[in-house]
Amino acid sequence: MVKPECIENKEVFKGKILTFYKKKMKFENGNTSDWDFVHHNGAAAVVAVDEDGKLFMVKQYRPGCDRFTLEIPAGCLNPGEDRKTAAMRELEEETGYRCSEAELLNKYYPASAYNDEYIEIYLARGLKKTSQHLDPDEEVEIYRMELDEIVEKIINCEISDGKTIAGVMTYYAKLNRNK
Repeated sequence: MVKPECIENKEVFKGKILTFYKKKMKFENGNTSDWDFVHHNGAAAVVAVDEDGKLFMVKQYRPGCDRFTLEIPAGCLNPGEDRKTAAMRELEEETGYRCSEAELLNKYYPASAYNDEYIEIYLARGLKKTSQHLDPDEEVEIYRMELDEIVEKIINCEISDGKTIAGVMTYYAKLNRNK
């Protein structure tokens, strides 16, 4: 297969974290198609596991689904910030904990058909209490939960956030792959 060529790229709207484009794509067979495309500045998330094996989860309102969701801590990148730094910053901002160990757990594109958002998910251990530093537009409730309880909520469709499912299920799979 030959990658389609972008022959026109028109910016339609530029927001704080998203930029919308209309793209005209040309295919190997000569056909063209208009595509809607969204550029996202990037994000990071963290599966934070405490000394008891419990995971930190945050509950917050999400306008995209117009409801409160239970998620792993996450957020957008600041300008010039790498994803690991962003994940560790978000962990402290949202939960009030820092970690001494962090490793890449998973990475994915949540909606690659029309969006270039890319999220890296880190596993954080060696947690130490500091203080929460929420953004002015954030209100979160913090929960420490057993991994099996979170997995059950995912299986029962009570957790539907993609980065949370990707992060928690990857962590679960890694813990159980040699059993």
